[in-house]
Amino acid sequence: MSNYLVFNVHDSRWNDIIFSTLQYDFYHSQSYHLLEKEKEAVLFVSKFDDSFIAIPLVIRSIPGSDLKDCTSVYGYCGPVSNIKFNDLHPEAINQFINRLNSFFLERKIISSFSRLHPLFPFQERIFKDFGEVLALNKTVAIDLKQPAENQRLNYRKSTRVHIRKALECGITVRRTSDIEDLNRFIDIYYENMQRVNANSRYYFSRDYFRNFMNASDFLSVLLVAEKDGEIIAGVVVTICNKIMQYHLSATLNEMLIFSPMKLLFDSARVYANEMGCTYCHLGGGYGNENDSLYNFKTNFSNDFFEFKVWRKIINMQAYNELVANKFGANIPVTDYFPLYRY
Repeated sequence: MSNYLVFNVHDSRWNDIIFSTLQYDFYHSQSYHLLEKEKEAVLFVSKFDDSFIAIPLVIRSIPGSDLKDCTSVYGYCGPVSNIKFNDLHPEAINQFINRLNSFFLERKIISSFSRLHPLFPFQERIFKDFGEVLALNKTVAIDLKQPAENQRLNYRKSTRVHIRKALECGITVRRTSDIEDLNRFIDIYYENMQRVNANSRYYFSRDYFRNFMNASDFLSVLLVAEKDGEIIAGVVVTICNKIMQYHLSATLNEMLIFSPMKLLFDSARVYANEMGCTYCHLGGGYGNENDSLYNFKTNFSNDFFEFKVWRKIINMQAYNELVANKFGANIPVTDYFPLYRY
């Protein structure tokens, strides 16, 4: 590989690359990128001797022009490598950056953005001389390398009380792959999104849920909480490369008083231990905010990680022209990126 390779999302070599890296998560997988139905997902790979650096990208057309930009899938993505960062030669990083820049210019990609993985701090160091890395907020994780009893002792006392009361009220938890259970969870999820007035990007289609649960590159698990034989809440988690990720959750409005989600999170942690995971990563809040969702997750751990994003303007002239064409002289004051999509 004298230069770089770019694999489309249907290329079987995608997972050959990802699964040979030292640190990856389900967000990097081919199955997850296949859920991107309307945009072009690719895996960019730069090799240096026997090592390589790769990054999944989602390429988008910019309406009204032949220009494009890049983003990342929903979740935590960023670059990965088959070599420990401390052992990765600086020349390999420089070649990765130069080749990535060449790819951007060749494809008329004027800006790029990627959400970085909070558990993979090496990612930001790869991009330290290419664009900018910004810290947005914190995420929460449970360190499963600790003894199980210590994990639970790190819960807030009130959380342990709520879990006990939920059990005393007859609430039970089970793992399920039944399609009727999934459909019921989706109904509750949509109700939840209306209650919190969620952004439209969180309204995933029913096909998305079904395809996600059937993904072949990682384990997707639906846990449901039941009371009197009826599903009242649920949570979808993933397991990949010894990391459990919280993905989606929902509770019936009238059942919030029983705090079933705390029992579900605790059950997910127990399952993660059974599966030999090293972390149960609960994530952060909606968007970039340390909001009520983030505060809820802090009930379960005091291990916090920084959520950072990488962004780069490749063609400043084209970028500024698009911003000027959209806003004229009234350019808003915001950190939104890229600004022409605000």
